[in-house]
Amino acid sequence: MTAAAVLAALEGLALLVGGVYLLVRGLTGDPEDRSQAATGGVTLIVLALLPLIAARGLLRQRSWSRGPAIITQIMALPVAWTLLQADSATIPGGIALAVAAVAVLVLLVHADTTRALGIRGPGRAPGDEAGKRDGG
Repeated sequence: MTAAAVLAALEGLALLVGGVYLLVRGLTGDPEDRSQAATGGVTLIVLALLPLIAARGLLRQRSWSRGPAIITQIMALPVAWTLLQADSATIPGGIALAVAAVAVLVLLVHADTTRALGIRGPGRAPGDEAGKRDGG
């Protein structure tokens, strides 16, 4: 679970850095692209909050944190695909993002993570061992 939290936090930090870069570029750049860059920067900064908050929740073993972390990874996969389709230097970034997103998804649905977060499967009552029912 710690690995998932660290990867989610790194994704959030990458979004935050990208957002700050775009925002600064928008405020100091050409008049034509100022508003677009500033808007993109603010959007990335706001989007960075989701994985950062989820990472903090995962580190504190809060069950609510798995949902936002999974949503972040699902949103990252199409972005990674887009980066992989480009004929430029973005391909390594796309590979890194895809690997990180898949790794976090696998870690988040792992039985140990689910157990540590106190998440039970459908139809499982508290105290059920591996879904066994006592029949009575």
